[in-house]
Amino acid sequence: MARTGTGPDFIEALARGLDVIASFRPGRPAMSLTEVATATGLARPTARRILLTLEELGYVRIRHAGFELTPRVLELGVAYVRSLGLWHTARPHMERLVVATNESCSIAQLDGSDIVYVARVAVPKIVALSVQIGTRFPALPTSLGKILLAALPVDELDRVLAEPTRSGLTARWQPDRAERDVELREVRARGWALTDEQLAPGIRSVAAPLRDGSGAIIASINVNTHAAETSVDRLLDAHLPLLLRAAADISADYAHLPGAPQRVPSAAS
Repeated sequence: MARTGTGPDFIEALARGLDVIASFRPGRPAMSLTEVATATGLARPTARRILLTLEELGYVRIRHAGFELTPRVLELGVAYVRSLGLWHTARPHMERLVVATNESCSIAQLDGSDIVYVARVAVPKIVALSVQIGTRFPALPTSLGKILLAALPVDELDRVLAEPTRSGLTARWQPDRAERDVELREVRARGWALTDEQLAPGIRSVAAPLRDGSGAIIASINVNTHAAETSVDRLLDAHLPLLLRAAADISADYAHLPGAPQRVPSAAS
């Protein structure tokens, strides 16, 4: 994983520090110095200096002769979410949606071929997969991801989906290109997306786009249900209208947010 940059302004030490943080994945919350060095491709002395620096900064702690991340690492992701202003704008609408549906509601953005959760209001229910801010899933088998992928030009879509997932999860639904294209065309045409246990057993959800002032899709929002509790008909008949209304309200508020990023469509699009 150790990287060298392509330009004179690339700071290799910073890149290596980020690689060390990213090396802590699900299933390995604590690692020895040797394991960190192996995972990152760094020499042991280099990995040790980085880990001790991160410990001094409060991002890593030493426990049982190994190293663990601390909750302070979450500040890095939260800084991104707060800088967008999206959470502040969306939160009251998401909370009302959760009260109305008694189901969890999330917002995600695209990162390579994965979605990453950037906002969430949850209800205490047992679900097949744990979700929190920063969780990533393969985009294509999720309702949130279908919305975001359907918004991409064809050449960009192919490039994005060629990237391997970093979620560590293999989805149940593995469509070929023709099936994928049919699904995304339907999402574009109707303006919302459904997933019915395509990511994992028991997960059924519906999603809608969130837009900026130019109309560009900046994120997606969903209502997530357990398949054993909520039928597809109930999800679409009862929850989808509420979700579409919340998505429209969030988009309208975000469009008027001072300093919110706006993407102006190019002449080609």
